[in-house]
Amino acid sequence: MIDIGKILPEIKWKTSRSSGAGGQHVNKVETRVELIWSIDDSDAFDDEQKSLLKLKLVANINKKGLFGIACDTHRSQLKNKEVAVRKFEKLLVVAFKEKKKRKPTKPSKAAVNERIKAKEKRGEIKKSRSVLRIGRE
Repeated sequence: MIDIGKILPEIKWKTSRSSGAGGQHVNKVETRVELIWSIDDSDAFDDEQKSLLKLKLVANINKKGLFGIACDTHRSQLKNKEVAVRKFEKLLVVAFKEKKKRKPTKPSKAAVNERIKAKEKRGEIKKSRSVLRIGRE
């Protein structure tokens, strides 16, 4: 399980003014927050876990190697920080979740027979078309 408490001190926050509609409030208040975290400098994970994170979270990592999430859904900076942390935690959980192995299966005998019958029927239709053409010539 991921202990977000170890990672929170490593997070840096960047604030800016939100874009879009909102009038005077948007123009004067910095409610948009950006969560910035360096995977390489983190003490919460070992090297193997860090490489896995870099592989799985590549869409959120910039050229400098910093992981970032931005949030500007709420009018409050505090709420936006909470949403960004929740998004961050979900991404970490998804990154460490192991994929289920596929169990190879075979089609049932009934399915195989049904497929063969459908192929035979289609073949008969095509055969009947060619017989008609030969008869006309």
